[in-house]
Amino acid sequence: MAKEKRCVECGHKVKSLLIQYSPGNFRLMKCENCNEVADEYIECELMIIFIDLILHKTKAYRHLLYNVFTQETVYVQHLLWKLVLAYLLLDTYRSLLLRRTSDESSVPISFVLASLQVLVNVLSANFAFVLSFALASKIISIGASRGKEILLGIFISSYIKIFLFAMPVWEFPVSVIFIVDMLVLTSNAVALKVMTESTTSRCLAACFIAHSTKFLADQISGSRSLKHLGSVMYLPFLFRNL
Repeated sequence: MAKEKRCVECGHKVKSLLIQYSPGNFRLMKCENCNEVADEYIECELMIIFIDLILHKTKAYRHLLYNVFTQETVYVQHLLWKLVLAYLLLDTYRSLLLRRTSDESSVPISFVLASLQVLVNVLSANFAFVLSFALASKIISIGASRGKEILLGIFISSYIKIFLFAMPVWEFPVSVIFIVDMLVLTSNAVALKVMTESTTSRCLAACFIAHSTKFLADQISGSRSLKHLGSVMYLPFLFRNL
């Protein structure tokens, strides 16, 4: 995480974002580089910041990644584990949504076996995601030395996955899941660009490689697990007939 605050306009380091005279009485500081208010989001409501994040504004991502989540406000290791757990839970929920809407398998599978299949798929797919993202970042040369901080930024910028909870409520089609996946990819790319100050094309390339690898790993793991579970469920019928 960032050791120093950043101007949301130009990304230049600033000593402080505001001067507080008394509780509720403060003045926003200006950036020495661009002479603009360093962080205008300090006075904004949370909903405005959230909307700007959805719109992929780099200013909002600088505010979130540099001026909110800093070494002064959070302990990186604890936050990373919490975000990993939340990320895996959201991916598990996504897999369950796809399983509910998919009619590929006609084999009755128990709840325990189905849960094990989803768990294996999610873990294997995310392992492939992290590994491919690390390799892509090293090859493209975008912040490979800041692996933990960049990975934390990727997990934070995957907040769009929370929109999956609206699917059962509003009865959205299954295609919305893949739209959310695309938004997560572009959000990761913006966060990566903000944290590494690399080009947009390189950040998009790294995120595209990682998410494509994750998708392929999920498909391969899902098909293999489905065949294995189908054979396991068929064994009792086979021995019964013998």
